[in-house]
Amino acid sequence: MALYEITRGDAYEVAALLTTVTEGYERISMHGVRRTLLEQQVRSLGHRIEEVFISQNASNEDYDTKMRQVLEKYRSQGVHSVVFGDVSLEDVRSYREMNLRKVGMKGLFPLWHRDTAGLVESFIDLGFRAVVTCTDSRVLGREFVGRVIDESFLAELPPHVDPSGENGEYHTFVFDGPIFDNEVSFSIGDIVLRDSFYFCDLLPEPD
Repeated sequence: MALYEITRGDAYEVAALLTTVTEGYERISMHGVRRTLLEQQVRSLGHRIEEVFISQNASNEDYDTKMRQVLEKYRSQGVHSVVFGDVSLEDVRSYREMNLRKVGMKGLFPLWHRDTAGLVESFIDLGFRAVVTCTDSRVLGREFVGRVIDESFLAELPPHVDPSGENGEYHTFVFDGPIFDNEVSFSIGDIVLRDSFYFCDLLPEPD
């Protein structure tokens, strides 16, 4: 949704999409999505990907160092801003802005202070489609993993769970929508419990 909002006008040009990948697992960190699906997603969106590789059990210092190196590279190429999809977590925003200031960049938060229930409703109404790849088992059960975000999914969420998963209750893989050239195909694989999180493996299918 942040990408959708920031590209609706002509004020900004997208240099790349940025994400972290865990070495050894070859998956998007925390979301658990395979790099193959990430590559298909980015191709469909029509942008290039910048992957930041972090080690398993990387410390905050390791993460900050790797991220700073990438940001400095883009700053030297004339990129001044980084877009984030954060909605309401003040401490997360402050952390991002602090790190960006160190390299002479600023953060853009196009979804900031949007109502999270209304935000996910807009996501669905616009035609975006996402599958839940990970849930925090302490707040959301196994039965929610592998499901597509739709009205029935939202209706079944416990009242203490943010509708958009803003507090990390769940993570997703967006596979279709108005800014995609084509749907990213996959099938549902195994569901495992690791470090108090349920992960659903998404199996790539031929393009």
